[in-house]
Amino acid sequence: MSPRSSNDAPTLVLIPTPLERDRLESLGGLGGNLGRVHLCGFGPVAAAARSAELLARLQPARVLLIGCAGTHSPGTHPVGTAWRFDSVAIDGIGAGEGDQALGPADLGLPQWTEQGEPVHDRLPLETGDAGLLLTVCSAAGDAAQAERRRARFPDARAEDMEAFGVAFACHLARVPLSVIRGISNEAGNRDKDGWQLDEALASALALAGEGFDPRP
Repeated sequence: MSPRSSNDAPTLVLIPTPLERDRLESLGGLGGNLGRVHLCGFGPVAAAARSAELLARLQPARVLLIGCAGTHSPGTHPVGTAWRFDSVAIDGIGAGEGDQALGPADLGLPQWTEQGEPVHDRLPLETGDAGLLLTVCSAAGDAAQAERRRARFPDARAEDMEAFGVAFACHLARVPLSVIRGISNEAGNRDKDGWQLDEALASALALAGEGFDPRP
């Protein structure tokens, strides 16, 4: 995926939800230093549709997605830290569920077949080094569900609900995407009293400011 050539196209900064946007603002905000900030919506469908609309209208040189995620690897990606991921996958596209789940590659039905290699359930991201981020349609409801996801995607380091949708839109538009996620909780832990949302977003905000050149 090669970036669109432009000397004046902005960087598009996407935040999934008003909650994450407002918390980021309370922590100092993204301001205009990183690019033009917009919401992309909650979940992979809204994120893909909104990203496609913004890409077509704003013609950015590149995209940064920033928000929270649940860790699948607390030993290496602990709660309160933030990471720039190097690839994204999606769970739930295909047939069956649980141990009987079959993905697009298993079915021989890629999600997209144009523009070179077919897209099954994974896409690369730009400038990351933190491993695979798994996008899901619903966050893991308990430890057992999180464990089933780890069995299907053993290299997944965290899960979110938007990155693959944004990545698919960027792939089709040939615009590079970076994804930064702060780790607010362990995947499957729904007790929000134990989450570290502000710590996760503060770490994500700090990481976004490290070595990210806002110029196109």
